[in-house]
Amino acid sequence: MNRFGKGLLVFALVVVVTMAFRVSWNALRDVASATGADTTAALLYPFVVDGLMALALVATLVLTGDSRRFALRVLAAYTLASLVLNYVHGLVPELHGGSVDWGRLADWDPANWALVLLATSLPVGSIYFGSDLVAKVLHHRPADSTNAEKTTETTVNRSTPDLGESTPAKVAPVTPPPALPAPVLVDLVKPVPVRSVPAESTRPRGATGRVPDAARSARPVRTADELLDEARSATADCSVEDLTAEGIRKAVHTSAAKARVLRETLRAERTAGPVEATV
Repeated sequence: MNRFGKGLLVFALVVVVTMAFRVSWNALRDVASATGADTTAALLYPFVVDGLMALALVATLVLTGDSRRFALRVLAAYTLASLVLNYVHGLVPELHGGSVDWGRLADWDPANWALVLLATSLPVGSIYFGSDLVAKVLHHRPADSTNAEKTTETTVNRSTPDLGESTPAKVAPVTPPPALPAPVLVDLVKPVPVRSVPAESTRPRGATGRVPDAARSARPVRTADELLDEARSATADCSVEDLTAEGIRKAVHTSAAKARVLRETLRAERTAGPVEATV
């Protein structure tokens, strides 16, 4: 809808509300006079009831959340109260000419007491609810601007690494493959010799002598066949299921990688025949 159409719609709404207020104003004025209001008070009484309805309607268009629901409740309550008073005005012809007794809006006493209480409490409620609605409208901040300010403040306060940080995806656990003999890596890159300049030192260097026997390794290096023979002897009484790399490692005092190779070799020998081992 263009701007002219919106303006025309608002103008038509104002005209309809004005005519409806004029109709309701006559009934509310007579009810106010019947409850003891003087001429001036009876003239202003319709503005108290229907005027608060218009105020609550505007508040519902501005407010949001709980404040908007509160404004809707006030609008519904005062609309219902104005409807009841207009209905009573139509049922009691004496109200039209002002010939009804003061404080008498119905023949049945309980109904009359309730109607008088309703008519006299509406001005007090207009003061309370009207002030509350105006305060809520004045202190209301649009949600868009508030969220924009919060987003700006958050972006400014966060550091650069935090802006790009995301929650890492969960990685499903992967079952490791069976252990295989460690591959022999061949260094294809020829190292480049680096010349080093000895630092000058004033301290005299001691003579470099022969390494003592105590510092040397007491156990000679064993070949693969020797390790396999020792493993056969140490596990001769063990079944295939009881052969473990840890047990072989402790029995022959070797590394974990060689122990796994010996375990696979011994199992293969006992199940399918002898297999040559390579450590």
